[in-house]
Order: sequence, then structure tokens, then C-alpha cells
Amino acid sequence: MRTTKILSISLPPQMLEQTELLAKKWGRTKSELLREALRRFIQEEEWRELQRYGAGQARKLGIRETDVERLIHEHRQARH
Repeated sequence: MRTTKILSISLPPQMLEQTELLAKKWGRTKSELLREALRRFIQEEEWRELQRYGAGQARKLGIRETDVERLIHEHRQARH
């Protein structure tokens, strides 16, 4: 049984050429290369979403970015 599903995508000719060159350069298939690119995109989006959440929480609490290191230090000191 297959653990993957087939997806058909369209790419501009220049992007396809770049994809083929990179895949050859790195010794990967085009599918492997595109899966890795999508994995990285998803991870970056998750990170951006976490940053947006943190920024929103900081705003609610009145915390400025410049306060973060000090607050972390104070919290660690209080735990010891």
C-alpha cells in the first residue's frame, strides 16, 4: 500500500528548469526536493503563527520586546 499520494502541479518553465538543476546538483528527485521545500514552508508558517500569537499575548500583557530578556531572567531567578 502506498504511503504517499500523487499530486500534479504546474510550474513556469524557468522554475521547472531550476528545480531539475537543483535536484540533479543535490542528488535528489524532483519530488524529494519539492517535499523538502513544502516542509520548510510549513515549518516557517508555523513559526510565524507562533510569533504572531506571542506578539498578541505580549500586547495584551503590556510587554514590549525589549522586556523579554529581563522577564526571562527574572523568572529563572525566581525558580531557583
